[in-house]
Amino acid sequence: MTTAQASLLSPAEVERAQASAKAVLDGLDRTLIGQSALTRSVLVGCLARGHVLLEGLPGLGKTELVKGLAALVGLRFRRLQFTPDLMPGDITGGHVLETDSRGERRFVFHEGPVFTNVLLADEINRASPKTQSALLEAMAERRVTVLGETRALPSPFFVLATQNPIELEGTYPLPEAQLDRFLFKVEVPPVSSETLETILTTRRAGRPPEHTAVLDEERLSAIYAAIERVHLAPAVANAIARLVAATHPGASGAPDKVKQYVRHGASPRGAIAIGEAARAHALLAGKPAVGFQDVHAVAVPALVHRLVLDYRARLDGVRGTDLVRAVLASLPETAELG
Repeated sequence: MTTAQASLLSPAEVERAQASAKAVLDGLDRTLIGQSALTRSVLVGCLARGHVLLEGLPGLGKTELVKGLAALVGLRFRRLQFTPDLMPGDITGGHVLETDSRGERRFVFHEGPVFTNVLLADEINRASPKTQSALLEAMAERRVTVLGETRALPSPFFVLATQNPIELEGTYPLPEAQLDRFLFKVEVPPVSSETLETILTTRRAGRPPEHTAVLDEERLSAIYAAIERVHLAPAVANAIARLVAATHPGASGAPDKVKQYVRHGASPRGAIAIGEAARAHALLAGKPAVGFQDVHAVAVPALVHRLVLDYRARLDGVRGTDLVRAVLASLPETAELG
């Protein structure tokens, strides 16, 4: 038996990890009724140890979804409301002059809200670029540096950020460098009339159900360890590489829509995001190896925010999701799954 074969997940290991992950997913589906695609994307993003940007109108349950996720996995949660007057120190923390028991005065570091497991960055585009940038190091390296001293963040650490897609007055759009730090960008769709009826008849004042943790640190670590061992075959890795390369207008395999509407394609971080998210998606589906279906399922949220569109895209009403789907359709392996 080769080393690669020895590291493959057994059916029993897959079943245990899938059962634990599905317990969290079931809880999220109880939190947001009728939004199964959204809840699955958010869970996959977090199981892949990535950050998720949620874009949707107010009142759709984005905050309750994040709070429910933190409660279900038994992690510490903090919410930070981004406003124009928010300062970087309000995120990272800073030094405060204190007097100790001996009467001596010294600067003591007080941790900011970023020192948590799950950070909800609510309306992240309302803070200034200087404040937004305070999250860059935290999101990329899971640490913060204040006055030359670097401190590690708790593990695991996720940022789940929200933004309103239509209310743009007084906001600061996230720069491409920070958007690239998010594993997923997920659109939060409006709910159906059937879902509204269920909410009205089962939830007074729209209150979501209270959750108790369905995972502990040991079971969560076991899920992460299982995802690390989900197999990514060379053929699937090749498809991911060609998919990301085809988002660049100068690439030979780029479809006509990409050549017409995209200025810059996805970075290598986009390919890494697809690979990691596809592993998590495969495990959640009860599979020990990544298939083309898993790549197809995670490609849109992993790439849509990494494309820099030409101005003509807005004039013609072409969205990033349309372009990612056009790339998927241009690849033989994924076109069959569309």
